[in-house]
Amino acid sequence: QVQLVESGGGLVQAGGSLRLSCAASGRIFSINTMGWYRQAPGKQRELVADITSGSTTNYADSVKGRFTISRDNAKKMVYLQMDSLKPEDTALYYCNVHAATLRYWPATYYWGQGTQVTVSS
Repeated sequence: QVQLVESGGGLVQAGGSLRLSCAASGRIFSINTMGWYRQAPGKQRELVADITSGSTTNYADSVKGRFTISRDNAKKMVYLQMDSLKPEDTALYYCNVHAATLRYWPATYYWGQGTQVTVSS
């Protein structure tokens, strides 16, 4: 199994910055895409950003130019640098990875428990 632990959430004023981190551990043979999703109260979970094993990135339109996703393959970590935060960025942020636990086994998506980000106006 793969365990994901997020950190870095908190309360910040509008215009401020936060950096989220997610560490993957457990039986991991390979990690493909790593990403961040968020879910605000009463809304569906949505993709914020993801990054492939080749470091190709993809961002939701609402965060382009403000958020930056990166990964450290050696440490099995993914990061989300969030700048110019807005109150509408308030949500529970989840780490997500597409990983294989054994050679020749199909990769599966794994989720973290989430870290709360609250942006005050």
